[in-house]
Amino acid sequence: MTDGKRITRTVAKPNVGIVHLGVGAFFRAHGAVYIQEAMARFGGDWGVIGVSLRSPTVRDLLATHDFAYTAVETSQHGMKLQIIEAISDILVAPEAPRAVLDAMISEDTKIVSLTVTEKGYCRGSGVTLLDLDHPDIRHDLTNPLPRSAPGYLVRALNERRRRGLRPFTVLSLDNLPQNGRLTRRIVLEFANRIDADLALWIDRECRFPSTMVDRIVPATTDDMIARLNAETGFQDPAAVFHEPFRQWVIEDSFVDNARPDWDKVGAKLVSDVEPFEHMKLRMLNGTHSALAYIGSLAGHMTVADAMGNPAIAGFLDGMWQDEIVPGLKAPPDTDLADYAAALIARYRNPEIRHLLDQIAMDGSQKLPQRILGPLFENKATGRPYKRLLTVIAAWIRFLQDRSQTGQINDPLATDLKRAVQDTKDAKALVSNMLAISPVFGGYPTKEIADELSKTFVAMAPSKLPDMLTGLHP
Repeated sequence: MTDGKRITRTVAKPNVGIVHLGVGAFFRAHGAVYIQEAMARFGGDWGVIGVSLRSPTVRDLLATHDFAYTAVETSQHGMKLQIIEAISDILVAPEAPRAVLDAMISEDTKIVSLTVTEKGYCRGSGVTLLDLDHPDIRHDLTNPLPRSAPGYLVRALNERRRRGLRPFTVLSLDNLPQNGRLTRRIVLEFANRIDADLALWIDRECRFPSTMVDRIVPATTDDMIARLNAETGFQDPAAVFHEPFRQWVIEDSFVDNARPDWDKVGAKLVSDVEPFEHMKLRMLNGTHSALAYIGSLAGHMTVADAMGNPAIAGFLDGMWQDEIVPGLKAPPDTDLADYAAALIARYRNPEIRHLLDQIAMDGSQKLPQRILGPLFENKATGRPYKRLLTVIAAWIRFLQDRSQTGQINDPLATDLKRAVQDTKDAKALVSNMLAISPVFGGYPTKEIADELSKTFVAMAPSKLPDMLTGLHP
């Protein structure tokens, strides 16, 4: 297992059956773990070729250990290590786009999965779901060697069709509602721009199962690597750290039914993922966003720190009970109150140093499905929505604070910074924000503008504790 204190591969590299776009920490702590466990117990050629669409950093880290690495479960019981050897190689797309396409085109590849974050799908806000003005999409529509995830998917599927091969299954693992349907629509829009017959073939033959994934995976830090070495003797700069909890719900719809035996190692294969994803997106991701912005404004750095603030913990409790759970349909065999209680325990895990800044990034991409959707549903049906509105106000206040240091981490950073810097008058500032169509377009924002302005004013740091306490049940 080790050479001194270094991680080394213990078994031969598995034969490849999956290409995965986006080999960040989450996939390595979640999807790759399920893949390895399924192969170890039930066999199959499901090794992974990872693809980094941007940077060689992960490739370079993992290459030193022949693409084996440590997945570290952390809790009050200490560290539990698992050596993950499911990844056979990592390709860096900007360095070798042809090699990436060849891996995807290979007849051995049955699944192409993705964790490319919300912005990696190149979504637009106009008539088409695909952002046709995105520079990578403009490039990919006219060049055979792509840059974007949609471009790679379509170009590889096109070549498989040309060679008479079956398509691969496209499996999104990103936190997006109906992620399979979203990916399918984006791929079809792209394909139609290239070849209408190709789009028809993809529509008829390809499969895009939706999924719900859940495991808290904080960003790895030098301190965490040093602690791993000190407590276990392992030196692994590519290690990923995660909580004990994990969940993976997958729509059972694969090309030729070709997939690992994930259902035998803890994943749930279902006909309808939507109740599970609504539960997770709103109950976990929605309150994560609340913690990120409110917790940061209150001076906290991590989820566990923020949960130690009674006013914030009470705010979340009321958010679940009054504003989120009443609008959800519980998934089969699931008690939503128990799920909320489990979330509280997970959030309070002191060994998971989940930085609020990590959760806060890309708010423009996350808040519509996490917060705005349930907010306007509640308003339309007469249910409470004040806490959901407070999260939007906290996001705006957070952006205002960060704009003063120039540290807004968001695809719409330029627009957001302009909106919060143009004026210091609360009403005008909120109006500027509500005019940002990619975030608020399609919502009846005039109905909340005045109330949001008042809530924004109440988010001033000196007023924050009293304001949150006043919202308790």
